[in-house]
Amino acid sequence: MKKIVIAFVLSLGAYVQAQEQKNKMQWFEDAKLGIFVHWGYYAVGGITESWSLYHQRIGYQEYMEQGKGFSAENYDPDDWVELFKKTGARYAVITTKHHDGVALWDTNLSDLNVVDHASAGRDLLTPFVDALRNQNLKVGLYFSLPDWSHPDYEVVFPRPETRVFFPQKDQETWEPWDRYMKFYTGQIQELQNNYNPDLFWFDGDWEHSSEKWRSGILKEKLLEYHPGVVVNSRLNHHGDYSTPEQGVPVVRPDGPWEFCLTMNDNWGYFPSDTNYKPTAQIIRTFSTVIGMGGNLLLNVGPKPDGTIPKEQVERLEALGQWIEKHEPAVFGTTAGLPYGHFNGPTTLSKDKTRLYLFLFDKPRHYIELKGIQNKVKSIKVLGTSLDLDFQRNGGAEWNNIPGILRIETPQEGHLDEYITVLEVQLEKPLVLYRGHGQAVELNL
Repeated sequence: MKKIVIAFVLSLGAYVQAQEQKNKMQWFEDAKLGIFVHWGYYAVGGITESWSLYHQRIGYQEYMEQGKGFSAENYDPDDWVELFKKTGARYAVITTKHHDGVALWDTNLSDLNVVDHASAGRDLLTPFVDALRNQNLKVGLYFSLPDWSHPDYEVVFPRPETRVFFPQKDQETWEPWDRYMKFYTGQIQELQNNYNPDLFWFDGDWEHSSEKWRSGILKEKLLEYHPGVVVNSRLNHHGDYSTPEQGVPVVRPDGPWEFCLTMNDNWGYFPSDTNYKPTAQIIRTFSTVIGMGGNLLLNVGPKPDGTIPKEQVERLEALGQWIEKHEPAVFGTTAGLPYGHFNGPTTLSKDKTRLYLFLFDKPRHYIELKGIQNKVKSIKVLGTSLDLDFQRNGGAEWNNIPGILRIETPQEGHLDEYITVLEVQLEKPLVLYRGHGQAVELNL
């Protein structure tokens, strides 16, 4: 009996923990769209973020000299957040500190920050967080685990003595890695205390093992401070969701996930990079991602003065207009149909009675939907008043084998410039046919 009770308690504990995790992740999985902000010294020279140091395309001293041009003179965080909200984003993630070690807030643990070591001369993070809170957007803070400026962190490129930036004199007798651990976890504690973020977006975990970073201990401490905080996967897989980037997954990732995407080929401001993705591609990518149950984290790279390049603003505004027109197909939905039922992305309302079909191209002859066993009440073009005719062909209803639902092609004037979305209203929650087909032994 004692063993039974212990097993029951353990099982109950696991169930409660799973429910708490599910509840914690709900806002994230409902968000659909976030904005990634890469802003730092690298915007001044228009170079490849901190990686230009790693690949020795610029010397350390020259890299840090960029602080003189990082003015933020036209930075208006309220304008940023207003734009993000108009785009349809539900959260934003900003690079509080990239691998170069330059902090956007007034950290007490390093003089290498935009208050003490940039022409901006002020804390740039606090007003951005305040603007997000004022607009009811969730706050995400990017933080690099490596700090390529810290004297106790080994790097692969030439670097002068940098201890002047890091006043840790009371720890001179410590082992270098212990000093570094105290430093980087201390900065994370500052971010927690000052901003209480909804999400921590870590990066750079690949440089050391989970044991060396003490990632599991860090995750536990984050949860002690804020049990509801969401953490990405780049904490040696101690996070809550995965973060593929740049290449849209062909197969849906397991669990919650977020796809990170640049508008051109660089994360930070890179004026010579004019290879911007067309608006149509960004909207298609967004549709594909939400159709597989993920979020799109779309990147912007502001200029050194704090303005967002017009090419990026134009794409954000166009995405926002498309989302606003097709909002029922975006928010309050889950991943859509498995592969094979429809030639394109789909989403499904949470009550499973409304199915949304995303038409990437102008349909010819008719639109085809397969394997839907439910009775269909109506089909309309979202964002318009147009109802479409439809009929079912083939199948064997008495044998639970649905035929093809053939849907009328919308008229030219009802097709969206980027993606037309159809709303299929079902009589009852969706039931799919997932069989391989069979001989019909009795025709009725």
